[in-house]
Amino acid sequence: MIAPPRPAESGWPCLSRHGTALWLAVSVQPNAKRTSADALHDGALRVRLGAPPVDGRANQLLVEWLADELGLPRRAVQLVRGETSRRKWLSIDAPAERIGAWLAARVGINCPGTSPTPSPPVR
Repeated sequence: MIAPPRPAESGWPCLSRHGTALWLAVSVQPNAKRTSADALHDGALRVRLGAPPVDGRANQLLVEWLADELGLPRRAVQLVRGETSRRKWLSIDAPAERIGAWLAARVGINCPGTSPTPSPPVR
């Protein structure tokens, strides 16, 4: 029996621990003009992919792009669920803190559950 996922130490809803592995939940939008991550959507990182969902090209681009973004070898990122769906789970062989810092920089918000940096008052 597979153990249920546990939230990762980082506190991000899209990042969970499965045994010793970290899994990242991703909501994919294929056929975008360029590949980028821009927000959290329903507990997953929303990624727009510049590849069509044909013959696994979007999945391959997702794995390669994420590995490059995190500065990891491609073998450190594996698609574990969602090969044919828009909701995917990727196993990432990297510390949760590193992935959390990347998420904060990429998505442009603080980790959920922490207080955001206050904005200056509008005048």
